[in-house]
Amino acid sequence: MVAKSNTFWKRPGTYPGWWAVGLAALFVVMIILNATIFMRLSENTPLQLTLLPFYGIIMMLCGLAAGVIALIAILRNHERSWLVWLTLIPGVFTLLIILGEFLVPH
Repeated sequence: MVAKSNTFWKRPGTYPGWWAVGLAALFVVMIILNATIFMRLSENTPLQLTLLPFYGIIMMLCGLAAGVIALIAILRNHERSWLVWLTLIPGVFTLLIILGEFLVPH
C-alpha cells in the first residue's frame, strides 16, 4: 500500500492558486495601511478627498478577486493548498461588506 501525499500542507501548485495568494496578501497589506495611516488623517486633507475613494475601491477589488480566483483554483484546478483555502477569507469578507452596503442603508 502506497501512502498518498497530503497536498493540503504544501504550497500552491497552480498559477491561479499563486495569484489568489498574492492578491490576498496585497489585500491584507492595503487594509493594514488603511487602518494605520489613512484613517488617522483629518477629514479635510486633499489626500483623503481625492485618493482614498479609489484606494478603497482597489482594496475591495483585490479582496474580491482573491476570493474568486481562489474559488476557481479550488473548483476547476483542484488546488488543495492551505494557502489557497485561506484566501477565501478576504473574498468572503469583501463580499459581506459589499452586501452590507446594499442591504443596510445608512
